[in-house]
Amino acid sequence: MFNSKKVKLGIAPLTWTNDDIPELGGDIPFEQCVSEMALAGFTGCEVGNKFPKDPIRLKEALDLRGLEICNAWFSPYLTTKSFEENKIAFVEHCRFLKAMGADVVGGGEQGHSPQGDITAPVWSKKANFTEEEWKRLVYGLNELGKISLEEYGIKFCYHHHMGTGVQTMAETDRLLNETKPEYVYLNYDSGHFFFSFEDPVAAIEKYISRTKHVHLKDVRVGERERCRENNMSFMAAVGSGVFTVPGDGIIDFPAIYSILQKNNYEGWMVVEAEQDPAIAHPLTYAKMAREYIRQQAGL
Repeated sequence: MFNSKKVKLGIAPLTWTNDDIPELGGDIPFEQCVSEMALAGFTGCEVGNKFPKDPIRLKEALDLRGLEICNAWFSPYLTTKSFEENKIAFVEHCRFLKAMGADVVGGGEQGHSPQGDITAPVWSKKANFTEEEWKRLVYGLNELGKISLEEYGIKFCYHHHMGTGVQTMAETDRLLNETKPEYVYLNYDSGHFFFSFEDPVAAIEKYISRTKHVHLKDVRVGERERCRENNMSFMAAVGSGVFTVPGDGIIDFPAIYSILQKNNYEGWMVVEAEQDPAIAHPLTYAKMAREYIRQQAGL
């Protein structure tokens, strides 16, 4: 069983509202989202576009509900924009997270990514970096990770992601092998590895030493195959229900929990299930996830 003093459980607002597809959950206010997170039994959350940008206002709203911020996605464009442009945006992002008391910043390279394009097939239009772009990416991540850790006490945890240049285990291998382990960690995501036709259990076992933030995302039976056969975009796949909460899909979460426990993982585990709230009632699914994790992981 996990030590609840060392491992915390959070949930992402994507169950309620989607930042990339505003029409999914567009009518659900911020207050409902965070209230239902707390009601379902979570103690932390990541940041969504509807969240107040003022740390004082946001902290007041979260304190009222017994929640804290554990992470907020940052989109680097190190392969397509100057390092200085990325640095300016990253520093502002870290200042916000520091004010919120978070110790992790996650995100994945968005240069050439079709991830947010509803018309771009996520497999056939997947980003593939040139050697020069890999060099720029590695240099930039090392520098950003150094800034976040040494100036703000925040670990940069890279998120491998469908459609991006770091999607597969081979690409994740390269990223981790070429970046500095003291500055660049991994934001492991079970759903993204599985959706990429990788083994998420093998992935967490391989990358456990660099993993400092965990996303728990499940995939519905047969949906990965259907999405690839129909050459769907990432956003279309999300809207059609490829992802769900842990325990409602096909991923072997008990095996993942076992590896995390065996290696004394410390940090956040965050339920992240992009769904259409009009189809998958957010509070129902949040409570379903919370109970499953309680039964399977003892948290």
